[in-house]
Amino acid sequence: MKRGRERKKESKTSSSSPPAKPKDLTQTLPDSGGMDELLEVLGYKVRSTDMADVAQKLEQLEMVMGEDGVSQLADTVHYNPSDLSGWYQSMLSEINNTGSDGVSSSADFDITLPGDASTTMIDFSNNNATNGQQTGNMYDDDPYDLRAIAGGAIYGVSSTDELLEGRNGIKRIKSAGSDEIIDVPPESPRPVVLVDSQEAGIRLVHTLMACAEAVQQNNMKLADALVKHVGILVASQAGAMAKVARYFASALAQRIYKIYPRESLEDLHMHFYESCPYLKFAHFTANQAILEAFAGAIRVHVIDFSLNQGMQWPALMQALALRNGGPPAFRLTGIGPPQPDNTDALQQVGWKLAQLADTIGVEFEFRGFVANSLADIDAGMLDIRPTDEEVVAVNSVFELHRLLARPGAVDKVLNSMKDMKPKIVTIVEQESSHNDAVFLDRFNEALHYYSTMFDSLESSALTQSNSIDLEMSEVYLGRQICNVVACEGTDRIERHETLTQWRTRMNSAGFNPVHLGSNAFKQASMLLALFAGGDGYRVEENDGCLMLGWHTRPLIATSAWQPGSVVE
Repeated sequence: MKRGRERKKESKTSSSSPPAKPKDLTQTLPDSGGMDELLEVLGYKVRSTDMADVAQKLEQLEMVMGEDGVSQLADTVHYNPSDLSGWYQSMLSEINNTGSDGVSSSADFDITLPGDASTTMIDFSNNNATNGQQTGNMYDDDPYDLRAIAGGAIYGVSSTDELLEGRNGIKRIKSAGSDEIIDVPPESPRPVVLVDSQEAGIRLVHTLMACAEAVQQNNMKLADALVKHVGILVASQAGAMAKVARYFASALAQRIYKIYPRESLEDLHMHFYESCPYLKFAHFTANQAILEAFAGAIRVHVIDFSLNQGMQWPALMQALALRNGGPPAFRLTGIGPPQPDNTDALQQVGWKLAQLADTIGVEFEFRGFVANSLADIDAGMLDIRPTDEEVVAVNSVFELHRLLARPGAVDKVLNSMKDMKPKIVTIVEQESSHNDAVFLDRFNEALHYYSTMFDSLESSALTQSNSIDLEMSEVYLGRQICNVVACEGTDRIERHETLTQWRTRMNSAGFNPVHLGSNAFKQASMLLALFAGGDGYRVEENDGCLMLGWHTRPLIATSAWQPGSVVE
């Protein structure tokens, strides 16, 4: 009766639906054909409506295989179509057919899986699956039975006999009913089965979600067991899925064991810029809006909330230098965090830009401000000049979401923006909802988002000669994952919100949208074709804003604004 109840519980766990699709912008995206979105992004095609059926058949297959049904498949080759349900059914049918004839084979065998799916070999021999503590009684005593997720392959001994390893490969069996020890000659290797990575991929996603749910319920004993299983399941995966799963598992482990990550000392923006088109797209679209706002101005002033290495501004300076009638005087105010070694990184960036300006004939002035938070900066510090003397632009790339960690900080910064009297404000943010108060919802959204992001990086690797940039870009995204999942309170600064949410916030603060225009869309598409190195990237226009995504999923969004009092 107890095993029956456990199997019912396993069925519920296995048949749970994968993470829900993101709520935002789905009405504008093409129909995915009923496929589960997250698994489809990771390269697997499983219909959402088939998940319960697949889970049920998988459980049945595990039960049969656990009863030595594996040997019944010795002479059969099973192909793995996209229809997982049909594949499981064919295996069950084969076992049932051979089982009815009483035929059992101990010959070596494998299940051949054609296609690109990676596979892993799992040894079903007892000596590899047992550590002396996992006995048959663990299922009855342990309330955290994980067989529904990880399967019987990770557990070996199912009887009460104790298996001891002797010398020279001789195994010694000690019976549970007596103290007698019997020497057993070495056996021929037990069969191994090639397990489809698609099956393991489904389990991996469900295990990550189950672990996040256990964390939300503060069931850390179960969460600890589940996060360890992720390490087992991820061994059967390769490429983007394995990488993103490892980062999420690491973040969950840090949250479970309360090992809070330290702030990294290394700036990886340059690697991310070089390896994929996201920052290039952000800089280009923002620069296009700023350039149009500066048309005809004699003196211009850019206030950059995210200077970093100043990668955005050489292109704008060159465009200004080629302007009809000559370039305007260009003033740049750069804001950045303090450096751990107390070096003046902002001034170093300003010096390099000054050298460029001198080369191309642009009058240039630079001033840097070191601040722990943008909320520490107000307009009075920036020497804002009258609008009839100087046209001001405010630029923020991947910065404003960090203010949401401090109550009232974003409102303070938006009010300061209005005091700067800008003609244009350009904002680039991640197109995702990682600021949800409910941990499980936030985890679900992050798993969708970063799975897509890593998938796009995997495609970029095909055309990238510098593997270091790609590896460091993965680390760059991995730090974000860790912050979203492992941190809380003011330590959780990666609080990304969607374009819809930023629209609401900007409108409430008294800003009006500025349409980026069809010209920016066309040029961004051309830029993407030049730098992306793949056809999976997509630019789309969304009510005057531009979005860059991978296939059907938007990943970053550029918007432009101006204070309501500004008159064109």
